Amino acid sequence: MIETIRSKLGQLRLTGMVNELETRLKEAQKEKWGYSQLLDVLLSDEIERRADKKYQGRLLKSRLEPTKTLESFDFAFNTSISQSLVGELTACQFIDTHENVFLIGESGVGKSHLAQAIGHKAVRKGHEVLFYRAHQLFQWIQAGQGDGTKQKRLDQVIGVPLLILDDFGLQALSQAQQEDLYEVVCGRYENHSTVITSNRSFEEWFSVFVNPLLASAALDRLVHRATKIEIEGKSYRLEEFSNKSKKMAQKPSKK
Repeated sequence: MIETIRSKLGQLRLTGMVNELETRLKEAQKEKWGYSQLLDVLLSDEIERRADKKYQGRLLKSRLEPTKTLESFDFAFNTSISQSLVGELTACQFIDTHENVFLIGESGVGKSHLAQAIGHKAVRKGHEVLFYRAHQLFQWIQAGQGDGTKQKRLDQVIGVPLLILDDFGLQALSQAQQEDLYEVVCGRYENHSTVITSNRSFEEWFSVFVNPLLASAALDRLVHRATKIEIEGKSYRLEEFSNKSKKMAQKPSKK
């Protein structure tokens, strides 16, 4: 009988119930569950499996680095970062209100890690997320010229609820890439949220554009309903390298 039930559940693609059926039947017998309680538990197993499958799909498409989560961020290294403010950002309410967030600071202070931590929280909350190094994103969009998928790629970037652009302004964009950036900014304006990290001050962002009118129009839309967070401190990577170097120097040499 159990195999027959398992087979029928499989035909209905209720994999979560199939996987847990035998275990739940044993629990039901031991705890003296009624039929309704057993069914409720099995349905909960199925709901949980489907939710996890959707989560894994969102995470894969996001391009986020698996280790760059809030749990792995070292707040002790950079005490200037407000944990309460980070907590507000990772609550992801700014996504619901279509606001933008700028994380600005020197290289190595934790901007990219925090941006991705926000992305991971957003994925867990059910939001679609896309993470890209800024210059790589626009290279990818331009590559669509060759196979006729450029507009499809632009639409994908414009339509994602949370776009994370890392290292904005670090590398120069071509004229065509600047125009794509303008299209992305305009398309997302008041519809979706964007998190941008940069080691340039906001005033320097204008230099990314050759056309000052294009720059003014794009940045005006970006800053509307945006929060700018300036992060100060030493480079985590340089500090880690320095500590490792000291440890190596302290080891006695082998003769």
